[in-house]
Amino acid sequence: MIEHLHEHIVDELRADARTDTVFILTAMLLNLIALAVNSIVAGEDPEASMYIVFALFVALVIVVNTVVVLGLRRGRQTRRKLLSGLLRMYADHNVADYYDASILESYDTRYNLFTIAVLFTGIVSIAVPTVLLLL
Repeated sequence: MIEHLHEHIVDELRADARTDTVFILTAMLLNLIALAVNSIVAGEDPEASMYIVFALFVALVIVVNTVVVLGLRRGRQTRRKLLSGLLRMYADHNVADYYDASILESYDTRYNLFTIAVLFTGIVSIAVPTVLLLL
């Protein structure tokens, strides 16, 4: 039974990692596309339709980045819970010495860095075209 539980926790950790990867790649790709499109739109003669396109991309960037940040936060919580359970199971079976608990802090740091990267590219994908539009 313990082996089945261990395998289930490991499978959940893998699924969590895949989900986080999709979130991060989606946000980064969208932010870069929005940066390019809105920069082109902002650099041309402003017409009413261009403002609408610009506003729609800005709204899309804000919504997607919010979803990604919330998803990363939930992923961090899930990973922490799963790894904490794994550590307790290892302690119960006297094998906890083979897993360094400081790895939990490393994962938290990694999630914080991913969140900063997503937020920063999102801010840049809005700020640069806005400055181009205003100049």
